[in-house]
Amino acid sequence: MTPRPDTPDSRPLPDTPPRPGRATAQDESAARPAGAEEGAAGTAESAGQTAAAGTAKAAAKKTAKKTAAKKAAAAGKAAAKKAAAEPGAARKAAAKKTAVKKTAKKTAAKKTAAAKRTVKKAAVAAQAPTRKTVAKASAVPQSEPVKDHAPNWPDARPPAPRRGEDAPDGHGVRPAAPLDPGERQRLLHGSHHDPHTVLGAHRTAGGVLFRVLRPYARSVTVLVAGMRAELHDDGDGLFSGVLPLAGEPAPPPYRLLVRYGGEPGTDEVETEDPYRFLPALGELDLHLIGEGRHEELWRALGARPMTVDGVAGTRFTVWAPNALGVRVTGDFSCWDGTAFPMRSLGGSGVWELFLPGVGAGALYKFDITRPDGSHTLRADPMARRTEVPPATASIVEESSYEWHDGEWMARRAGYAPHREPLSVYEVHLPSWRPGLTYRELAEQLPAYVKDLGFTHVELMPVAEHPFGGSWGYQVTGFYAPTARMGTPDDFRLLVDRLHQEGIGVLMDWVPAHFPKDDWALARFDGTALYEHSDPARAEHPDWGTLEFNFGRTEVRNFLVANAVYWCEEFHIDGLRVDAVASMLYLDYSRESGQWTPNPYGGRENLDAVAFLQEMNATVYRRCPGVVTVAEESTAWDGVTRATHHTGPGGFGGLGFGFKWNMGWMHDSLEYMTKEPVHRRYHHNEMTFSMVYAYSENYVLPISHDEVVHGKRSLVSKMPGDWWQQRANHRAYLGFMWSHPGKQLLFMGQEFAQGAEWSEAHGPDWWLLDPAYSAAGDHRGVRDLVRDLNRVYAATPALWERDTEPAGFSWIEGGAADDNVLAFLRYAADGTPLVAVSNFSPVVRGDYRIGVPGEVPAWREVLNTDAERYGGSGVGNPEPLKSGSVPAHGRPASITPVLPPLATIWLVPA
Repeated sequence: MTPRPDTPDSRPLPDTPPRPGRATAQDESAARPAGAEEGAAGTAESAGQTAAAGTAKAAAKKTAKKTAAKKAAAAGKAAAKKAAAEPGAARKAAAKKTAVKKTAKKTAAKKTAAAKRTVKKAAVAAQAPTRKTVAKASAVPQSEPVKDHAPNWPDARPPAPRRGEDAPDGHGVRPAAPLDPGERQRLLHGSHHDPHTVLGAHRTAGGVLFRVLRPYARSVTVLVAGMRAELHDDGDGLFSGVLPLAGEPAPPPYRLLVRYGGEPGTDEVETEDPYRFLPALGELDLHLIGEGRHEELWRALGARPMTVDGVAGTRFTVWAPNALGVRVTGDFSCWDGTAFPMRSLGGSGVWELFLPGVGAGALYKFDITRPDGSHTLRADPMARRTEVPPATASIVEESSYEWHDGEWMARRAGYAPHREPLSVYEVHLPSWRPGLTYRELAEQLPAYVKDLGFTHVELMPVAEHPFGGSWGYQVTGFYAPTARMGTPDDFRLLVDRLHQEGIGVLMDWVPAHFPKDDWALARFDGTALYEHSDPARAEHPDWGTLEFNFGRTEVRNFLVANAVYWCEEFHIDGLRVDAVASMLYLDYSRESGQWTPNPYGGRENLDAVAFLQEMNATVYRRCPGVVTVAEESTAWDGVTRATHHTGPGGFGGLGFGFKWNMGWMHDSLEYMTKEPVHRRYHHNEMTFSMVYAYSENYVLPISHDEVVHGKRSLVSKMPGDWWQQRANHRAYLGFMWSHPGKQLLFMGQEFAQGAEWSEAHGPDWWLLDPAYSAAGDHRGVRDLVRDLNRVYAATPALWERDTEPAGFSWIEGGAADDNVLAFLRYAADGTPLVAVSNFSPVVRGDYRIGVPGEVPAWREVLNTDAERYGGSGVGNPEPLKSGSVPAHGRPASITPVLPPLATIWLVPA
């Protein structure tokens, strides 16, 4: 098989160079005897001479037959007369009669052969000099069915013509009028916008014109109406001929027998002709694509296996509005795209071709002729499956997966995430346990997450990306799960298994930018298509990538449909949208003079705002129960406000369900890194989040970004010795789980991994090995995380009113010298929970806390200093009776013991 090219086709626009091992029309023209050109004075004259030659041939046949018959009759009469005259000589007469017949047949055969040679010489002289050879001049019935060697061709196919009286005889293949030189050049160069008008079968004067483009073929035979007719070889892989077929205006169904071998009957492929099919993409699809409103774009564009007119194959479609031409190439054509030029479907910018016999698993790319005439070989932007990187081809995909999460999906439709427990375990799938496939992960990850009590997992980007070190944040295959761990159906299995264990699946989605790889989206059709045409707006200054042109309807459609695609096709329960801030501001990471204000003089990217609003509105409308989460690091107003509600700045809300609380994350971690003796000076960093806690719907993230690139792991950020580091780590997690907002924790932090995360080796699971001397310390932290999730899920006060100010009340927010924070959380029915954090390394006994007077006693339900977590065991094992001593503005109080570097939770006893 010819190796697939890794670089774009750089063939020049002028005449196609001759293929090795085959003479071109020009070569044969040069080899003809002098005077051959005189026989090609014009198309009409050539046609006339050809017809005359055919007439002469027929006359010669007729004359030869008559002569042979007369001689045979005369010989027979003479023999009979002699036999009658000589009695007893009957046997001699019969023998002589037989000999005379044989002689007559031989004479007739010799004369017929001589006549054929004369006609053939005349026909060759009459051919135009551009003809390479003349094929068989008569249609011959096919003797046997020809074996089908076409790749992916199904066993069932139309019956081949048979030898016998059923096959018509005497229908000749006449040469077709030569193709216009300019059209021929465009066709061979890949810059023809409508190859179906040239190739295939078309009614013409006197029959049906067949024209086929099959590079490297030695011959092409049409199988039609029970007969087989070999086409004339026009050179450069083009074959044509006119068959005198009468009937309906539309050409009859036919198949092609393509021979690549040097001898007749060798290396033959029987196949359908792609150019006999009408477009397989509907007018409604094209209309919606043109409007940028096709919410199921993946069903219209890309590679889609289907059956057309009873023929199985794959429809290829791609949006490339500025291309001079597009061809599809792949392993089914030995990576030579010449044979399969696509047609342009009007002004939609979409190119289409249905390829019979190509099915799921086939590798393909698009050979695009750019406006300057050069070629570029591109992966499909809509590919639903790809090769394993670093290979870059797209793969025809057809899912056969049967879901088993019907119960989960039914519940999801009524899911109200703001009033439900939401505790998220963030995972980088390739490194969670390196080397596992999606199917192997499906056996291990759901069980692990369920055991720890997380309600959801959040997967770092799973869409295909060329560089693993980007962690998936530089995407080239927006519609394909990365092939590093298996097929798309394998990924479906992983999601399905998580759902069956009651675990929701969020995934990181990256619509802000894409890499510059020259086989992917960058300048896809030779122009700035997916990126902005202004380089100042296209280039992202921080990441060396390109930003999407959110102002172009087709680009917005590509991204909005992609968000829907993951939720509908893979049952994803939520999208965490990466780098929203970089999309919202024209001056993001740009200095003065490097950006242009919007029409109103502001720095807001109005196109990006419109895109995010459309994406959120579409996802929430089509996928009830799905949630979207914004990673937005600024104070943009209305990130989680409804799109139809206008804020003070004049903008409608962006429509997200949640926003990552980056401010809380940075402030709280800054506080925790300080030695306890210095924390009094940073106390407000732990309390400031409540100033804006209800301005948006928040998720509290301790994400992968906080444990890489020199930032150290969560436990390593903490001051003090190993015991104090773990104690701080546990106390911080207790504070985080009780703070208003949902929780997210990155893998490895649940067992206090000491090293930074690396995508090369993932979490240090060996820390939990019983053979390791400090394994108990790490297991203790993991046990705490399990209990945090268990108590959290069972306590509505911690999640039911997360987005309502009435769900929270400070008890003590100003005890900076004590490093103590205390507050109340309330469920919808008013049931309270008291959370107290002591971020000093000393035990504080009988620490008075004001509480609601209607609760007579309180009990400790969680203490991060418990011995089973690796703590000192200081706590409040007995219920705490509420006294009538007022404190913190409340009529009653309790006096719990506050363990060192610990958080405790108390609920009504």
